Amino acid sequence: MRPVVRMRLATATALIAVPFAALGAVDVDALWNFDNPAQSEERFSAALASAEGDDALILRTQIARSYGLRGDFARARGILADVQSRLAGAGAEARVRYLLELGRTYVSATHPPASQTADAREAARRAYLDAIDQARRAGLDALAIDGLHMLAFVDTGPADELRWGREALAIALASSQPAARKWQASLRNNIGYALHELGRYDEALQEFEEALALRERGGNAEATRIARWMVAWTLRSMKRFDEALAIQLRLEREWQDAGGSDPDVFEELAHLYRAKGDEATAREYDAKAKSGSK
Repeated sequence: MRPVVRMRLATATALIAVPFAALGAVDVDALWNFDNPAQSEERFSAALASAEGDDALILRTQIARSYGLRGDFARARGILADVQSRLAGAGAEARVRYLLELGRTYVSATHPPASQTADAREAARRAYLDAIDQARRAGLDALAIDGLHMLAFVDTGPADELRWGREALAIALASSQPAARKWQASLRNNIGYALHELGRYDEALQEFEEALALRERGGNAEATRIARWMVAWTLRSMKRFDEALAIQLRLEREWQDAGGSDPDVFEELAHLYRAKGDEATAREYDAKAKSGSK
């Protein structure tokens, strides 16, 4: 992944790292497999067979999301239109999840750049802001954070990403809800990325180091490796080449021990050896990055 993709994974990531703990009776988090949206749809549909009331509405919003992750936004909106027709008398969580998924049908990490028109961004913005407002009033901290982190896909300038990230982090830090507090590592990563884009490397490094410490405590090896990569990437930007090199070489070994590899580690190693004047080794890593080999 390139750095921008690493930033997006850590947000919504929604796709692998974002916590959606059960706020109501239905535990959507337990049913999600973001690597396999079709399988997730099957799980939600099976749960829907015996669900009632708000639980049924929430499950339908997640089925819609599974289609969005597969790029079928029209199908997702059709499902959400049916949900909207049933929202009279529904609780806050069902309403907020409907709005979040509606926004994601217009702007998300899944959308191709050509689809991100001004009208699409405005539709997404309205849905996300409404979701955030309703989530805050209902005390649904994790869902409010989700909406704020999605606004960074609407407002993609680093200053805006920094603003939304810090607003979301403030909620996470103040919240007593585990689902909200679990967002801290992802949010710190996103804040660090925005600061890096703004050239504020010292501040970015602090955020990435905080994110790394949280990931290490969380015990997810791949997420920890990504967090460590972000630290090294920033150290290279600060011209602290020896420190960055030590981390990237460690990551290379960790990937080898795990039976895989990361072309981005190879790419960074090429940059670092080139910066240190070792062109021969840099070219070796250029070749590895290009081939994706170990």
